[in-house]
Amino acid sequence: MTMPRGARGLFAPERVAVVGATEREGSIGRAIMENLESFAGDVVPINPKRDEVFGIAAYSDIGAVPDPVDMAVVVVPPHIAVDAVRNLAENGVKNVVVITAGFGETGSEGAAREHELQEIASEYDLNLVGPNSLGVMSTPVDMNGSFGPEDALPGSMSFMSQSGAFITAVLDWANDQDIGFKDIVSLGNKAVLDETDFIEIWNEDGDTDVILGYLEGIENGREFIDTARDVTEDTPIVLVKSGRTDAGAQAASSHTGTIAGSERAYEAGLDQAGVLRAENVEELFDYARILDGQPVPDGDDVAVITNAGGPGVMATDAIGDSDLNMASFTEETVERLGETMPDEANIYNPVDVIGDADNERFKKALDIVLEDENVSSAVVISCPTAVIEYEGLADDIAEVQQKHGNPVVASLMGGERVEVPADTLRDHGIPNYFDPARAVRSLDALATYRDITELDYEPPIEFDVDRDRAEEILRSVENRDTNRLGVEAMELLDAYGIPTPAGDIVDTPTKAREVAEGIDGGVVMKIVSPDILHKSDIGGVKVGVEDEDVEDAFEDLVTRARNYQPDATILGVQVQEMVDLDSGTETILGMNRDPQFGPLMLFGLGGIFVEILEDTTVRVAPVSERESEEMIDEIQSAPLLRGARGRDPVDEDAVVESVQRLSQLVTDFPAILELDINPLVATPDGVQAVDIRLTVDPDQL
Repeated sequence: MTMPRGARGLFAPERVAVVGATEREGSIGRAIMENLESFAGDVVPINPKRDEVFGIAAYSDIGAVPDPVDMAVVVVPPHIAVDAVRNLAENGVKNVVVITAGFGETGSEGAAREHELQEIASEYDLNLVGPNSLGVMSTPVDMNGSFGPEDALPGSMSFMSQSGAFITAVLDWANDQDIGFKDIVSLGNKAVLDETDFIEIWNEDGDTDVILGYLEGIENGREFIDTARDVTEDTPIVLVKSGRTDAGAQAASSHTGTIAGSERAYEAGLDQAGVLRAENVEELFDYARILDGQPVPDGDDVAVITNAGGPGVMATDAIGDSDLNMASFTEETVERLGETMPDEANIYNPVDVIGDADNERFKKALDIVLEDENVSSAVVISCPTAVIEYEGLADDIAEVQQKHGNPVVASLMGGERVEVPADTLRDHGIPNYFDPARAVRSLDALATYRDITELDYEPPIEFDVDRDRAEEILRSVENRDTNRLGVEAMELLDAYGIPTPAGDIVDTPTKAREVAEGIDGGVVMKIVSPDILHKSDIGGVKVGVEDEDVEDAFEDLVTRARNYQPDATILGVQVQEMVDLDSGTETILGMNRDPQFGPLMLFGLGGIFVEILEDTTVRVAPVSERESEEMIDEIQSAPLLRGARGRDPVDEDAVVESVQRLSQLVTDFPAILELDINPLVATPDGVQAVDIRLTVDPDQL
């Protein structure tokens, strides 16, 4: 995407105008002015009814201000806010924060106003935050351009939120925890600037070490994925995503649509973007603190050092639940621990220095363990005792961590006595958690971010396909009463190089016999009707039909369909080559178009049990070869494809290629709303797409 020109002026302005500044008690205009009292630059009140506001000369109009204004905060009522923004733009102000509510969130009239804001921003190349925003903050210039009740402490994390109220709550909590920020932005309605813009801005500002966010939705999923992939090479992104819903899945008519709902799209999209997803606010800042303060580990092997068996077991369990491993110490480490620890101590991982351990024993154990080449990181756990001094222990942990360079997290458990030691650890970038499991989850997040930075994203393969033929088939819906296509669209797959069995769709028993005679062995026959989705449920499929029985089978299938649904449109009967299911595995390959992320690919175990077992995985298209391979790796039934229980392994390369080819098809044609290939039969000799069902939006063709 293109970086919004001058957008960094939102966070480093020299002169800020407040349109709607006032001294009236209880007003947002007053709150903004009061919050800007400590701003390092100049504040310019705009109010045609006032000569001054809080002793600062006020101007009737932005055009009357003699010096250039870098940013404006708009707090006037919605019916005049649009004109105020246009006036700012006409006078050269490039950065505008619209606090005013009453836009897209309120109905059609408000939506029309919001559309006007977008048109003004486009015409004048305006960087606009909001509307319906709490405001923006930037601690390097002591700017609080919001109506929140508190200033942020300085720090190196930048935070965006779709909820202004959430920012006020987080700030109150963060100030109590001594957690600071560089920049904060309330996204509001995201009429112009959205989450993708801000992760790019903060990645390039050089002073943001971690990007945090609370999002209820993502405006352009594919653009976000591509931008975040670039950003996370240098700057970690941690998000809390709320607003989970199954509405998209309930409205869909295909297997893929039912299984691949909106929440799965977000899971896949954020994972492909390299974003760390937190489940709640506590986890958001747990991850943020370790990413901000500790180096990434060179491996996944963790050592636990504790003076209490119970919390040590809790940490061990948490490691077992994560992608981390308990480190196996070298013989030298075990010998050294044996020489320095009392006989009652456990010198294997987790190391229990036992309850009478003083500071020196703790420090020695941590030092020995971190010298072990098999140890990538460490968790230090301590319960308060009469012989342990927490402030000294915090100093020791920081000293040993700096000596070895491995990431270390602490769990000094307790209440008030932990406050000062926790501050000491924080000053050295070492987070402290009351719960050992939280410490482990944070280490797991740090290791995950390491994996993200080491990942090479490869572009999808562009196959040689017949787009014209594919479009011709899709346009066939324009002459029908329904926008659904079934097996009559099998040639769509042929156009994109996805193998299909020999066969044809016929409308008379005689033609059915002719097609069958051109195919070796018995055939499969299926009723073809856009009104009958689940053919097998009504006896609309016959298998292993010999040539002499084809005509009778044709008549029987049509009769069954008429009896089931007299008004159904019957296009004919498909006569198809039989696929050897005994030597193959039925899989499903499909796509559901998500409103935020676009085409969501699905792969998994197929056939009649697809919605019962739900052994599937998803990715946002287009997918690369590596991502296609990962989709196969992730399903629980992958061993079936690879020769479990004496079966011959299927041609996995053919499956991977089919995933990529379908990905290209649904990316090339946004008109395809959802599509199922079920089953895609995978055999040792390749794949065969036996059945297809899709929904098309003709207006997109």
